[in-house]
Amino acid sequence: MKTINNNLFARKLLAGAVGLGLSTLAVSATAQEPVAPINLMTTTESYDPIRYEAAFIIAERWRELGFEVNVQPTEFSTALERFYDQQDFDATILGWTGRTDRLDPQFFLSTLDSRQSNLGGNNPGGYDNPEFDALFDEQSREFDPDARQQLVQEMQELYKSDVPLLILFYRDEVVAYNNEAFEGFNPMAGEGLYSEWGPMEAVPLGERSVLRIGGPQEPDNLNPLASTSVWGWKWMRLYYDRLVRLSADVEPLPWAAESVDQVDDTTIAVTLREGMTFHDGEPVTAEDVAFTFNYYLDQDYSYFNSYLAALDSIEQIDDLTVHFHLGEPSASFASITLSQIPILPKHIWEEIEDASTLSPSDTPTVGSGPFVHERFDRGEFMALSKFEDHFHADEIAVDGVEFIIYADMEGVYTGLQTGQIDVTAWRMEPGQIGLAEAEEHLNVVNVPDFGYYHLTFNLRREPFDDRAVRRALAMASDRERMVNVLLDGRGEVGASVIAPVNTFWNDPFVERFPFDMDAARAELEEAGYSWDSDGRLVK
Repeated sequence: MKTINNNLFARKLLAGAVGLGLSTLAVSATAQEPVAPINLMTTTESYDPIRYEAAFIIAERWRELGFEVNVQPTEFSTALERFYDQQDFDATILGWTGRTDRLDPQFFLSTLDSRQSNLGGNNPGGYDNPEFDALFDEQSREFDPDARQQLVQEMQELYKSDVPLLILFYRDEVVAYNNEAFEGFNPMAGEGLYSEWGPMEAVPLGERSVLRIGGPQEPDNLNPLASTSVWGWKWMRLYYDRLVRLSADVEPLPWAAESVDQVDDTTIAVTLREGMTFHDGEPVTAEDVAFTFNYYLDQDYSYFNSYLAALDSIEQIDDLTVHFHLGEPSASFASITLSQIPILPKHIWEEIEDASTLSPSDTPTVGSGPFVHERFDRGEFMALSKFEDHFHADEIAVDGVEFIIYADMEGVYTGLQTGQIDVTAWRMEPGQIGLAEAEEHLNVVNVPDFGYYHLTFNLRREPFDDRAVRRALAMASDRERMVNVLLDGRGEVGASVIAPVNTFWNDPFVERFPFDMDAARAELEEAGYSWDSDGRLVK
């Protein structure tokens, strides 16, 4: 296709109009307009200097491309609310944590499902591609791993050319613990040391038997039908049980369930362990399980909608048995969905008509998990104690878990170095890693991540409703510099929502958009954009 010089074209149009005697007012109607400015939301420097600095690296190049860009550092919980609950953003830098359950492609693919684009859903950018949605449903129903792999890789190639978001990078999980206070930690890919198994596997080496974890962020809330952050769920999953827990190798392990059996393609039978109780002493029964899943369906909690989409109904068979009836076969329901939904006590939650209206002080914290919720001082401290009546209690060596909330990672590292905490809940900053490696009482652990940092465009707003703009912005994002400078090489430039470490599901051949300013300009010119005399992009 021949590229048109739009400035020259506009001048010829103007000359022709004057020659015809048209008024200046009429001519102005054909004038090109500057492209809408971009507000780029990121986290504050104190919360995450990596995301903060990444925003300025991006803005620098986007301005060079002709866009007006305003970087908006935002407090983390406020950023989450604007991104998910309000969808009030132009472009946002956030991240998905690589929790164990997300090794299955179902979750990350669901973040691009148009049915997840409602307020509170996992597709805040609003990507809408019917072909992608159809493939999502098809892979969900496919039980043959090789056939499902082909569908998952086809989906990655399909969405990538549209660039609804840009995967900035996969950042290595580099964490540390005090080897003089505890041992027994088994780091998990994507989760490091702060996994649900960590407190259940840690072994005290001294008199103190309460494990102290430190991190820079508190939960967004402790409402199991409202929390959308990893900080909320990593804490709640210690005091709520699920029917299934996933091992570090993503093996589904019956947990509150004694057994999980596939009756047929659309029926799954679950039998509970005998003798389980909630923390208030009430028994855990099949009635509680049936109530929980029906309650999640009725409350329409968007965060879990993709997990529950296949579920039609739950039938209580007897005191310990339930049948899950699916509307269609689901390859991930037994291993993933059953491992994510916390079992709620019916006798407490049935009195709550609308869970979304609960205030923090009114939110119940009674579960049946291996730890009991004791305390939450916002912005400062959280505490759990071991539930002695739990079926796994004899395997747990600690008496409790405490979480100390710091203002930033500098505080977290100081707490680790001075013995205030025993383990970090979050990645250390690159400058802290060498210091930690030099301390004899600290063990540094490095594991790959299958989560990612992403820049998501709001496709409902200009200029992001134009595919060419999104592609050009991707080409004008210097992600190599982010990895080499900000991460000190401890990471990898992003490609797909399915990370390379997840080798079976990852498509290594997706379009990658390497940093190339000339290619970015050519993409915009091809789509009819040009630049005014000040270098500002116009259309």
